[in-house]
Amino acid sequence: MNEIRQLQSKILEIMAFIDSICKANNIDYYIMGGTALGAVRHSGFIPWDDDLDIFMTPENYEKFRRVFLSNNSSSFTLQEWKSNPEFLEFAKVRMNNTTFIEEAFKDMDIHHGIFVDIMILHKCRNSKLSLRKMYAYSKVATVIGLIKRNWSPKIFAHRVVRFTMKLLPLALLSKLVYKYIYKFDDLKENFVYVYFITKAKFRQGLFPVDYFHPPKYIDFDGIKLMCPSKIKEYLSVRYGEYMVIPDENEIDSSIHAIYYDVDKGDWK
Repeated sequence: MNEIRQLQSKILEIMAFIDSICKANNIDYYIMGGTALGAVRHSGFIPWDDDLDIFMTPENYEKFRRVFLSNNSSSFTLQEWKSNPEFLEFAKVRMNNTTFIEEAFKDMDIHHGIFVDIMILHKCRNSKLSLRKMYAYSKVATVIGLIKRNWSPKIFAHRVVRFTMKLLPLALLSKLVYKYIYKFDDLKENFVYVYFITKAKFRQGLFPVDYFHPPKYIDFDGIKLMCPSKIKEYLSVRYGEYMVIPDENEIDSSIHAIYYDVDKGDWK
C-alpha cells in the first residue's frame, strides 16, 4: 500500500500543477469518474486507484493547452490525442523522469510518464435524435481507438465488430464521427453535457448542465480540486449506488499500471 501512496503522491503533484494553471487563467475543470467517486467516498484517492481523471470542455481545454505550451515546463509534458490518435479523445499531462506503463500503450514509442488524464466533456442538443446519434458516433470513435491499440476482444460479437470496422476507411470515418461529436459545442441553450466515449451505457453518460456549473472545490487528499457543482447527483447517474465498495474483480479491473517507477523514466 505504501508503494501505491507514493504513486498517488506523484499524481497529486501533477494535478496541483494543472490546478495552478487553471486558477491563474480562469479555466474550469471537473474531477470525474473514479476520482470524483474517491473524493466523496474516501476524501481522496480510492485506496487502490492508480490514476486521476478530469473533465474539461473543448473551450477550456484549448485555453489550458495554450497556457501549458507557452510555459515550456521542464517537469511535465502534454500528450494529446491529436498527435496520438490511439488515445481516443483525451490528453495526458505526464510527469517527466517517471514511468507508468499501461497494457494498451506498452509497445508504443511515446512518453510513458506518470499522468493525469484530461477527458473532453461535450455539449449535445437536448433532443432524443441528437443524443442517440451522439451516443452511436461516440461508440464508433471508441472502437476506432481500440482497433488502433490492437484490441483483442474475447467476446465473439466484439470480434465481428472489430473485423467489420477494419474493412472501413478508419481515418475518414474518424473525421466524420468527430465532426458530429464537436457539432454542438457552441450552443448557448437547450443542451446537455455528454461523455459517451467510454464503456458507460447511454444514461450513464448524460448529464444536466447544472450538475457541472458552476464548479466548486472539494477536499482531495489534502488539497482542494474543482468538481461538479452537484457531484453526488453526477455520481448517482454514473455509478448508481456509488457508496458501495466493489468486489475484488472490479477492483482488479480498475488498475491501469502493469509497471511504474516514481523516480526513473526513459522519456525525459
